[in-house]
Amino acid sequence: MADPRAEAAVRTRVRVPLRFGDGFGVTATAVTFHGLADGLEHLALVFGEPERTPEPLVRLHSECLTGDVFGSARCDCGPQLREAAERIGQRGGVLLYLRQEGRGIGLYNKLDAYALQDNGLDTYAANTALGLPEDGRDYTPAAQMLHALGVGELDLLTNNPDKAAQLRALGVRIRRTVPTGVFATESNLRYLRAKADLTGHTIPLHGLAG
Repeated sequence: MADPRAEAAVRTRVRVPLRFGDGFGVTATAVTFHGLADGLEHLALVFGEPERTPEPLVRLHSECLTGDVFGSARCDCGPQLREAAERIGQRGGVLLYLRQEGRGIGLYNKLDAYALQDNGLDTYAANTALGLPEDGRDYTPAAQMLHALGVGELDLLTNNPDKAAQLRALGVRIRRTVPTGVFATESNLRYLRAKADLTGHTIPLHGLAG
């Protein structure tokens, strides 16, 4: 894990109207940063004035080119991004878009892992078979970004207990975790079950076939 004591600073703020494929639209302030621990170009989408909002809603969304841009049904990333923009837009808060494709292993490795999943491995076993971590994400930059934005205590929009655990270890005050919706399809049900069964994601899948 990178040094959580290193400070980051806001670099640029710019208003951006967001539009999604179903017609939903909302305007956010896109914020870039200097001094992030891993040197990557992570982005904050700020809705309202979260530094003045009691317990703003915050989501850490890891980049997923296949799901966010191309609408791949092999994961639930695209629907989660769309949901987060609406829910945070209504309440006020921050959506951190983190450049951590494939849980930190990169796009090409993620697609290699998909090929192994097609031969029967689950999403975590496929990463391990490639000699890669099951989940290589480090949320130090996320904590830095929240600090730079002046966000204090927050509610975290996530089903992933590791996100909350890492942020708390980095000194972020989380009042509670708020589960995302369940976006199960025939194509991603095995993926969602692996996350629920193997890494404790709070995804209620009872009664769903697959």
